[in-house]
Amino acid sequence: MSAVNGYSAAICAEGGTGTKVSIARGFGAACKTYDSASRLQKIMGDVMLAGIPSGLFPHSILDLGCGTGWFTRKLTATYPGADMIGADLSPGMLEQAESLFGSEAVHWLNADAESLPLADESVDLVFSNLMIQWSRCPETILKECCRVLKPGGFLVLSTLLDGTLRELKQAWAKADPGQPHVNRFFSSGEWRDLTSSVFPGSELDLAPIVLPYDSPTTLNRELQRLGAVFRGEERRQTVTAPGRFRAMCRAYPGSQNGGVLATYEAGWLHWCKPHAG
Repeated sequence: MSAVNGYSAAICAEGGTGTKVSIARGFGAACKTYDSASRLQKIMGDVMLAGIPSGLFPHSILDLGCGTGWFTRKLTATYPGADMIGADLSPGMLEQAESLFGSEAVHWLNADAESLPLADESVDLVFSNLMIQWSRCPETILKECCRVLKPGGFLVLSTLLDGTLRELKQAWAKADPGQPHVNRFFSSGEWRDLTSSVFPGSELDLAPIVLPYDSPTTLNRELQRLGAVFRGEERRQTVTAPGRFRAMCRAYPGSQNGGVLATYEAGWLHWCKPHAG
């Protein structure tokens, strides 16, 4: 077993239904504020749309981890004749998506990406924007994408990698030593090893995205509005004390000079499923 596969198996063993319920509930609670806070998600999703081959004319599309359906709507507009599925773990997100977009053009599916209720080789295009980093079993999700994708079909997927929110992590390390406050992400090497093992010949593009914020408090508020808060098992079970939060704000790089920056290490995966033989 390779090191990355060993790591993947270990975190799968740690995870469970409770974690998934917590994630679904957290994003569901943020469904009304998500679109107004999703700057990063829109940037990365637009890059994904631009990376879909111009010669691809999908009959069926899966937006995996569709959230409020922002990109489900864009995909429907781009491919108006395709059968569209918007799948998400969070019922609250799907309710918001349907209220914004309706159900005539899209089949909204409450589903776990690790066990999709879809037939083998039934989808021409799998689009998944910033979902897989929330899973404890990313290899399982990748294999499910491979399973449902038709030969000749295309996968485009994005994630965040180690180094994401490094400034926030650094500030919390000074304000609350030994206590994690930022989610763990795969390193670029781990992610490359994992994706190449599941999708031989796949392409992986990496780039940092740096976003400005008025203050560390503004960054924290945006993460809360997204539902993208720290979900590690080692998180505190009580509310972080105001004094610790103020100490984090003081320790945040550049916070003495007004606005601050946050770095997101972005990864985009592209893969065309080969025909048998």
